Amino acid sequence: MKLRSTVFILFLMSYFVYGQKKPLDHSVYDNWQSIGARKISNDGKWISYSVDAQEGNSNLFLYSPKNKISKQFARATKSDFTNDSKFAVFQIRPLYKDIKAVKDKKLKQDKLVKDSLAIVNLSNITVEKIPNVKGFKIPEKGGSYVAYLLENMKDKSNGTSDKEDGDEKKDEDNNAKPLQLVVRNLLDGKSTTYDNVIRYEFSKNGKQLVFVTKKSEEKKSKDKKEEKDSGDEKVAEKKDNDKSKPKKYALETVQVVDLQKRSVTKISEMEGDFSQLSFDEDGNQLAFVGTSSAQNDLVKLYQLYYFNFKTNKKEIVTNENAQMKKNWVVSENRFPIFSKNGKQLYFGVAPKPVAKDTAMIANDHAVVDIWNYKDDYLQTVQLKELKNDLKKSYAAVMQTEKPDFFRNIDGEDLDTLRLVNDGNADFVIGMTSLNSRISSQWEGATKKTYFLIDNKTGNRTEIIRDLNGSVAVSPLGKFIVIFDREKGAWLSYNVKTKQTLPLNSGLPVSFVDEEFDMPDFPNAYGIASWTDNDESVIIKDRFDLWEFFLNGSKKPRNMTNGFGRKNKITFDTYDLDKDIKSLNRKASIYLSAFDNTSKANGIFKTAVQSNSDPVKIQMENVWGYRSLQKAKNADEYILVKESYTDSPNIFVTSNFSEQQELSNTNPQQSTYNWGTSELVNWTTPKGNSSTGVLYKPENFDPSKKYPMIVYFYEKLTDNLNRYVAPAPTPSRLNISYFVSNGYLVFTPDISYVDGLPGESAMEYINSGVEKLKQNSWVDGTKIGIQGQSWGGYQVAYLIAHTDMYAAAWSGAPVVNMTSAYGGIRWSSGMNRQFQYEKSQSRLGKNLWEAPELYIKNSPLFTIDQVKTPVVIMSNDKDGAVPWYQGIEMFTALRRLGKPVWLLNYNGDDHNLIKRQNRKDIQIREQQFFDYYLKGAKAPVWMTKGVPATQKGKDWGFELTEDKP
Repeated sequence: MKLRSTVFILFLMSYFVYGQKKPLDHSVYDNWQSIGARKISNDGKWISYSVDAQEGNSNLFLYSPKNKISKQFARATKSDFTNDSKFAVFQIRPLYKDIKAVKDKKLKQDKLVKDSLAIVNLSNITVEKIPNVKGFKIPEKGGSYVAYLLENMKDKSNGTSDKEDGDEKKDEDNNAKPLQLVVRNLLDGKSTTYDNVIRYEFSKNGKQLVFVTKKSEEKKSKDKKEEKDSGDEKVAEKKDNDKSKPKKYALETVQVVDLQKRSVTKISEMEGDFSQLSFDEDGNQLAFVGTSSAQNDLVKLYQLYYFNFKTNKKEIVTNENAQMKKNWVVSENRFPIFSKNGKQLYFGVAPKPVAKDTAMIANDHAVVDIWNYKDDYLQTVQLKELKNDLKKSYAAVMQTEKPDFFRNIDGEDLDTLRLVNDGNADFVIGMTSLNSRISSQWEGATKKTYFLIDNKTGNRTEIIRDLNGSVAVSPLGKFIVIFDREKGAWLSYNVKTKQTLPLNSGLPVSFVDEEFDMPDFPNAYGIASWTDNDESVIIKDRFDLWEFFLNGSKKPRNMTNGFGRKNKITFDTYDLDKDIKSLNRKASIYLSAFDNTSKANGIFKTAVQSNSDPVKIQMENVWGYRSLQKAKNADEYILVKESYTDSPNIFVTSNFSEQQELSNTNPQQSTYNWGTSELVNWTTPKGNSSTGVLYKPENFDPSKKYPMIVYFYEKLTDNLNRYVAPAPTPSRLNISYFVSNGYLVFTPDISYVDGLPGESAMEYINSGVEKLKQNSWVDGTKIGIQGQSWGGYQVAYLIAHTDMYAAAWSGAPVVNMTSAYGGIRWSSGMNRQFQYEKSQSRLGKNLWEAPELYIKNSPLFTIDQVKTPVVIMSNDKDGAVPWYQGIEMFTALRRLGKPVWLLNYNGDDHNLIKRQNRKDIQIREQQFFDYYLKGAKAPVWMTKGVPATQKGKDWGFELTEDKP
């Protein structure tokens, strides 16, 4: 009896605690955590990972799986291990609130504490912190060195701590100021300091370091104060004359440090600018670009500098070299790249730029864009790409054994070049879309012609013409694998014999997307891997992996033995070492595995040449096995796993059956009412099978009735085991928030019929909802729908054809396909015609072939049937959907007297970028659905609105007894 009483009391206690779990609110977002950058040392003995808040300070953790040692470092970033795994190096940033204050212009930048550099000796876990560091570098593949720049605290304009990660390179490339460079040998602790450094780079093997010094400008203008105080014409004339005078660069010097000998060699020196520092793989050769033109010259002429440390040979390539095309010059906009074997150097050349006429008076000339029907690209595309086009360069290649000779291998007709075998091959792949650029406006895809281009002669050999598809080059460059999208065919091209062989003809399975439902040719599942010596290529079907022998000597074989298709498991290979380009056919390899039925995720083991089924190592109802990372020199692995109920955490393992969890993100989640996710299956009225995910509150009670929000796009069920952090989303439904606050959320998959996208959406979404309404715990009178972009269109279509929903939220919708058809996607400058004829809108015909399809699928033409209250988000800087589509929807519903609201987040994009706007829309979405689905009070922005006179003063969040 006593035991029963104890059990009962414990039950009551657990029930009480469970019942006290609170719903999520909008204040939780900033501190909600995720796993950020993570690395494993080459020897596998140390792991670094960051735990990042959505808006706040990050924490870096160093962990030793063997010794169970863990160290935490606040605000650390850019963590890296030395190649010998003996040291960890990272930067420590200022407090987030201080960085934000600088960005918000509430604090002067020079008041901000600068970054620090931390060096951790992993053998004894000692930590050294060096203040006022602006960036650091370590060699990629050798040596225990670190180099870093010290901020000049006397020059307060040098502060850079408010910059985002990756901005250091911008500083280096744009008027970098001289700083002190410290180069330290981490093994013996000895440091060498170099003054006035603006750029620096290690060789990959850590044997050399190159840096550029810039002599500080000591002379200042004597007339500065006079020019400031005087306003007469003489001073103005003097200024104009000063502009016309050549302004010289400061004296710059390129020096190379032999880190083993501790010797310094001066390579070049001039009044000019040096940049684009590049070593070969072994650190025996160096290339960079430089100019001695005046700093204010409108057109600067650049040179390529090449230096060989073994032969002490130096070569300078200028526009005067015999091999240079007439009126062509060396380009500063292409980074010089050595082939891996060091025998070839690829660099950039370009037509000599035309100087802008500065004598022209702007007000005397029109500013006009001229659209011509013969243009390859629309003016909008040209303007979008203008900066890139002005910097466009073309490849030339130097044979380093004969550095006085180079060949221009690129041409103005080519779109891109692709190096082969890490640049070692004596040819490159060239590609042009010259003949199909105009048609891509409505085709979507751009047909391309591919060439082999000889590095020594520049001669071209055509591989394939007008290909709608793709090409891939085998690691050693012996074969080119071609995918023909229109035929669904894979082909092998032999570089030596110039012969093309079919690979997948006659096989009983498809190698293109079996579920593709757009009016276009389906895409391939793709190439998984290659095998050693370019013997074979591994290509994916929907489930299995197939080995194709590139010379056609053997028949294709299913290397996963059909196990994938039999069990509905999709396999893929891993790329765990970027230096390993191919697989040993005999060696064991791991495969990632995704169960298409249960949505489980895991890992299997096999060998390429195996004739047996892959062996299951681990399968779990989680997401994350594709995130696998491996130590370069040890069988140690890290991965991040998550599920809808489990926050993402990092794990370490050596065999996958035993996995050690390292992190514990979001422990606060246990205090909130969370939720569960489950699959729902049903049959549509037309007999089609479909699946969706149903999210329920953690405290779900089947005796109650719940309101439900339906969120959709195309297919979302693969996300069953994805964690959905409560966050102010760009536009998607904040699933975790609504589930925590007593809503059901349903995400149905949709399949489409060409020409009938709207009806297809209705078939799958409505039937899925009707399936769930059969449950007593679904309140069929309180169901809302939410969608963004393509989902926003489907929301608009649904409410224009059915009144089964109590509230709707439509983000960035297209409601009038006839007016949107000719519009522009401003983010790319592309015309939208392809969207309807070939892509997501799925009409399959142009406007003049089938105007009835455009009208039938446009919600605007039946919008008078709308009975559902709806909020539209349509932003004036939307780069994908013309924002006037939202205006068309709003003005039509407004005229018809329907309850409708439109949100235009000024200056924001298709999906909200600004975090303050993301937070704002979460509150409005919650208030809107709470009013219509829960009977809560309505906010002022819905009842009275917010007039322009109150913009920026009143956001209308206050709840009122008034009705909308």
